[in-house]
Parts: sequence; C-alpha cells; structure tokens
Amino acid sequence: MSTMQVELVAVERPVWSGEATTVVARTAEGEIGIMPGHAPLLAVLTPGWIVRILPESGGELRFAVHGGFLSVRQGAVSILAELAEAASELDAATVHQELEAAEAAIAASVQADHEAYEARDRALSRLRALEGYSPSTGGPAVTSAL
Repeated sequence: MSTMQVELVAVERPVWSGEATTVVARTAEGEIGIMPGHAPLLAVLTPGWIVRILPESGGELRFAVHGGFLSVRQGAVSILAELAEAASELDAATVHQELEAAEAAIAASVQADHEAYEARDRALSRLRALEGYSPSTGGPAVTSAL
C-alpha cells in the first residue's frame, strides 16, 4: 500500500510524524481527504475541527487542531497548527466543562467576545477528537462521520 510522510507540528512541539495512507482535515473550503499522489495544496484549517491520520501501521489517530495550515507536496503532508492535541491527551469531563464555560461566556456577553468563541471552538475540536476514541485501544471505538 502506498504511503506518504505526514508531520503534525504545533507552535510549541512536534505532535506526530510518520508514514500514513490518509489524512482527513476540515479546511475553509470543506472537508478534504488526502492520499498519496494528491495534487499540491495549501489550505487554512477551520477552527473547531479535527485532523484524522490513518498511519501505515493501521488504526486512526485523532487530533484536535486549533488554527493553522495544511500543506501537501509530492509525497508529504505538513500540518502546522497553533495548538494540536491527540485524543489520548484529552479528558472528556474537562472538555465538557470548558465548553459549558465558553458557551456561558458567549451568552453573557453583550458584544462579540472573541476569546469566548475561540474557547468554544477549542472545546468543540477536543470533543470531536474524543468522539469514538477508545482509551483502552488508543484508537476509535466506532466509526465517526466527522
């Protein structure tokens, strides 16, 4: 099976690097699936969504990615994010509390509170990364439509 080199890098740390068969991400133009041989591309990642990577070894890796870009060039995909978190690093209860706090801040604000909207997008991205994630196997428990 054909693979491509994938790198997911956040501002503060490299998050994941390896060979993969597929990368799926939500860009400003919509959801995109990238496989080996994909045409060159540069896209802005949509806030509040995730990046899914299907590594050569099998399974699915899910990452909450907050802001950034996706670049495709011959044989390689680079995801450059402001912040990226693997589903395995997240706690569902904490993420639900973050979402509730952000939504309360949005509801209480008279003017648009950009920080509250960004906090809501981060919480939504984290929840989407956790959707279907099974801590016992390190992979998805069910197939997700995200």
